[in-house]
Amino acid sequence: MNDTPTVLTTTSSFSAQDPAPRTALTQAGLQIRENPHKRKLTETEVMSLLAEHKPVGLFAGVEPLTEKVLKASASHLKVISRCGIGLDTVDLDAAGRLGIKVFNTPDAPSQAVAELAVGLMLAVLRRIAEGDAAVRRGDWKPMMGRLLGSRTVGVVGLGRIGARVAKLASAFGCPVLAYEPRADAAVPEGTRRATLEEVLQGSDIVTLHVPMCPENRNLLDASRIAAMKPGAVLINASRGGLVDEAALLQALKDKRLSGAGLDTFEDEPYKGPLKDLPQVVLTPHMGSAAEECRSRMEREAADNLIAGLRAQGVL
Repeated sequence: MNDTPTVLTTTSSFSAQDPAPRTALTQAGLQIRENPHKRKLTETEVMSLLAEHKPVGLFAGVEPLTEKVLKASASHLKVISRCGIGLDTVDLDAAGRLGIKVFNTPDAPSQAVAELAVGLMLAVLRRIAEGDAAVRRGDWKPMMGRLLGSRTVGVVGLGRIGARVAKLASAFGCPVLAYEPRADAAVPEGTRRATLEEVLQGSDIVTLHVPMCPENRNLLDASRIAAMKPGAVLINASRGGLVDEAALLQALKDKRLSGAGLDTFEDEPYKGPLKDLPQVVLTPHMGSAAEECRSRMEREAADNLIAGLRAQGVL
């Protein structure tokens, strides 16, 4: 009988860029079981894998770790180490009640996600994806775009990522408005604090950087999208559930908004009608998928998992 404790990794490509996280786990005396689907798992799939392997630790991605999942695994699961910032897919209350420790890696992805958000702004404004598609089909016709530096950028959320986006936008020469509900949050130099309504009404580009939680679901609903500045661009590299996608689609079709850059969606992989609009740039939830960032995130997540298991007396 093999008594070596097991960890399950549910990210789609564990340790693919950097062998260090895998080495750290094995050297700590853990055997690794991986996500066989190589994509985001459903609730049923993650429950099945947890039941099959009975891991003491979970190296987690963005699969739904609901109360149902955690209750079914509580007899053996001691630590969840999230590879990333967001913990909205983990039922933290249930984990606390069940004695399951939860960790994340809040610093590692910040620069990568911030750079992608600015990249989406540039891609939409300068029509980069449209131009690429035109050249590939043999249509050589330069497309008129717009300058980022001439636009007011509205940042919703001044956490680690939002603050970096504000600084990057300022470097382009953009006036920056920011909404942040935390009164004690630091405001980067060159950024003016404002209400959410002022950000929506006064910004040429609105970029979302807030966590997914019940009060933020559909934060940009039909009424708030309608309140945005005519011709504005929406960027979402945070969580898909923050935006009413049907309302966004209609605003883009009606030309009330001029474009959008989206890295996250309500349902992923995304297959909806926004992909049919040329003024929308879509990426497959790859905000943290930069080699340097991914390596740091996975190393931190592996270290957190090992430390958590030691604290729980498993190692």
